[in-house]
Amino acid sequence: MADPNQIRITRPDDWHLHLRDGAALAAVLPHTARQFGRAIVMPNLKPPVRTVAEAADYRARILAVLPAGLGFEPLMTLYLTDNTPVTEIAKAIDSSFVKAVKLFPAGATTNSDAGVTAIEKTYAVLAEMEKLGLPLLVHGEETDPAIDIFDREAAFIERTLAPLLRRFPGLKVVMEHITTTDAADFVRSAGPQLAATVTAHHLLLNRNALFNGGLRPYHYCLPVLKDERHRQAVVAAATSGSPKFFLGTDSAPHPKSAKEAASAAGGCYTAFAALELYAQVFEQAGALDKLEAFASFNGADFYGLPRNTGQITLKKEAWTIPTSLPYLNSDPLIPLFAGETICWKMT
Repeated sequence: MADPNQIRITRPDDWHLHLRDGAALAAVLPHTARQFGRAIVMPNLKPPVRTVAEAADYRARILAVLPAGLGFEPLMTLYLTDNTPVTEIAKAIDSSFVKAVKLFPAGATTNSDAGVTAIEKTYAVLAEMEKLGLPLLVHGEETDPAIDIFDREAAFIERTLAPLLRRFPGLKVVMEHITTTDAADFVRSAGPQLAATVTAHHLLLNRNALFNGGLRPYHYCLPVLKDERHRQAVVAAATSGSPKFFLGTDSAPHPKSAKEAASAAGGCYTAFAALELYAQVFEQAGALDKLEAFASFNGADFYGLPRNTGQITLKKEAWTIPTSLPYLNSDPLIPLFAGETICWKMT
């Protein structure tokens, strides 16, 4: 008889992850590698990872600090710019380790200053990606300062994403970290070439969490949290069983000094307890039976990669997330829900 307080699922993957570099990379990589078999690694370093050669160097740095015994595979991405050479796309396909190109609208998020200023400037590259089958990952927000920050995702769909899909109907696109009813509905209604990643923090929190008891910098992320109506729509999409939605933590480490600042850095660090947080969401939605597909199957299938073969076990057990984690010398990393109790634990 199955234990109702324990679930076993195929080892999952994280299809949207920030690992940083140097000492920061070494500090956070074990948290992801403990849980996930693979991860799509974001290229927004300083300077960004723009070429296959730079991606190879970054991959080597990741593997150099991977703890022994952890079978984790970093899947690399290229940072799309106004001047990305078309020739890099064939090199990416040939590399076997570059799995996507990432579109950051200029100024949209951390280290996005080198991002795309006008989507038209990338059409030649996107045409080559469509031809060769390399997916485009999009940070789906318009950055026009005239647009309210809570409306940027809907505006991106109308102004950029919908026209892009019409122009390049064969281009595989992932709308990253969706946060709104608009995005959930658009992804659901589009063809099979469009999918979406969903974060744990956008599933668990609405924008009231930013102001609960005072300004809460550790709940500040980009895209920002939305209202409860939108949160519920994203939960419904993630837990629906649709293959178009899959796990992408967007876990984004920043030192305490950068979060507790006059201008706080945007990002939630969830990698330490990512899978446990997702399990909590799916249990609350009465959809634990859908967690495995969301975490372990849908992303691999979309990318055309084999599913992992190992398994992990989650146990219904209360435990407390640490109040801080070692990061940069005396500047610690504060995980999301630091000091709070959650109810699932990976064993």
